[in-house]
Amino acid sequence: MSWIESIQKAIQYMEEHLLENITMEEIAREVNCSAYHFQRTFSLLTDMTIADYVRKRRLTLAAQEILMTEQKVIDLAYKYGYDSPEAFTKAFRKQHGVTPSDARKKQYAIQAYNRLVIQVSLKGADPMKYKIVEKEAFQVAGIKRTYNCSNGENLQGIPVFWNEVNANGTDQELFQLNNGEIKGVLGVCLPQKEASNLIDYWIAVATNHEVSPHFETLEIPASKWAVFEVVGPMPDAMPNAWKKIYSEWFPSNPYEPVGAAELEVYSDEDPFKEDLVSEIWIPVK
Repeated sequence: MSWIESIQKAIQYMEEHLLENITMEEIAREVNCSAYHFQRTFSLLTDMTIADYVRKRRLTLAAQEILMTEQKVIDLAYKYGYDSPEAFTKAFRKQHGVTPSDARKKQYAIQAYNRLVIQVSLKGADPMKYKIVEKEAFQVAGIKRTYNCSNGENLQGIPVFWNEVNANGTDQELFQLNNGEIKGVLGVCLPQKEASNLIDYWIAVATNHEVSPHFETLEIPASKWAVFEVVGPMPDAMPNAWKKIYSEWFPSNPYEPVGAAELEVYSDEDPFKEDLVSEIWIPVK
């Protein structure tokens, strides 16, 4: 089963159990992959978390019932997973711009989120430069923070983390420590084995130097890596490349991600250069 087929099967499962309290692990089991990797792939392909999708779909169905039935708001609130009519009304207004009572008057437009259908775009005219490399285990040193992926905390927190590192000079300290084969400062995304919704995100460098006490170290295991060239200014070039890798490259190549630590490699050049070259490293099988 391809990654795209897996996502589509998972969407089907979510739609069939939309009013139930299903977990990320249950959804991932349906498509035989890790909860972390399914969640990451879904977010890259759809620009939303699974929790966002479920919430938007529930509120879309709730709005349909508001317009088409005489169901009480309190009953709809509980049906669609809210603890109180007030919480339901607040969420409903945030999505639709009106309260359930106002929507029932049929004088206002509502905002519907239809069931997702994933389509793959394979564009031969827009090539991707990559190489497959075998690499022995190596050490990185740096600082890390932990983020919750299920609620999109990583999407908000990681850019703030980078801003802090660039502002306080830690990035330059790391560049000076960098003496490994991979040149540049790394963003290392490592899923936690104990909690599928959490990741450790490192800002680090490959090094075999002794490191100061305010840095931690992590061993990256030996692996086969797909290494992609990323050309363009930050902050847009990197997320655009991730989306292209998962929507175009994986569906048309025989490799699969293994769900281990993934790397973003940044140089010390001007991050806003139009021809800035960075890299993405993904362990594959």
